[in-house]
Amino acid sequence: MKVERRYAAYYCEENIWHLCREPGFEGLERRVVVISNPRRTCALWNQRAALEPEAPVIWDYHVVLLVADQGRWWTWDLDTLLGLPVDFEGWFLETFGAVGSLPVLYRSMFRVMEAGEYARLLRSDREHMRGSDGAFLQPPPPWPLILGGDVSDGPSNLFRFVDMGPGWAGEVLDEAAFYGRFSRGCGSLPA
Repeated sequence: MKVERRYAAYYCEENIWHLCREPGFEGLERRVVVISNPRRTCALWNQRAALEPEAPVIWDYHVVLLVADQGRWWTWDLDTLLGLPVDFEGWFLETFGAVGSLPVLYRSMFRVMEAGEYARLLRSDREHMRGSDGAFLQPPPPWPLILGGDVSDGPSNLFRFVDMGPGWAGEVLDEAAFYGRFSRGCGSLPA
C-alpha cells in the first residue's frame, strides 16, 4: 500500500486530516482517534518530541489514525518512534503502558470517529499554536488552513474534538474500552 504522509511537527490534527484522506486507504476501514483527558495531561511514550529517549511526552491532545487491514488494526501515529504502521496492541502498550498503570492525572481518554467524519468536520485556524504576541509557538505547516465543517463552529472547532465530553463527533472511550475495542481484530465498529 502506497500512502503519502504530510508531516508538520506539533500539528498532529492536520497531519492526520491529510492522512485519513489518502487514496491508498480507500476501501479500508479507518478511524481517527483524538487522545486527551479533562486536564489535558496525557502521558505518551516513544514520541519524537520526548526530551530523553525513555521519557514520556505530556500532550494536551494527540491525534492518530487506525486502519483495519489483514484482519488487524494498524496505528498510524506520525509522532511515534515505533515505525509506521504499528500493530495496534504493540503501539498501545509501548505508548501508554498497561491499562490503568498510570496515575489518573496522566491517563488518556479516546474520541473515536470514522475518518470521513473527521475529514468533513475539522476546522483549524491554528490560533491555538500562537503565543500572546501572535507569533507561532512552532512553525506552521506549509499547506493551507483546514476549514471544513460548519462555519457556525467559528474559525476553529479543534477543541470540540479534544473535549472528552459527550455530544460531539464519535464516541469517547476510556483506556480499557479503547484497548478492548481495537485489540480484538477487525470487527465492524459503530460509526
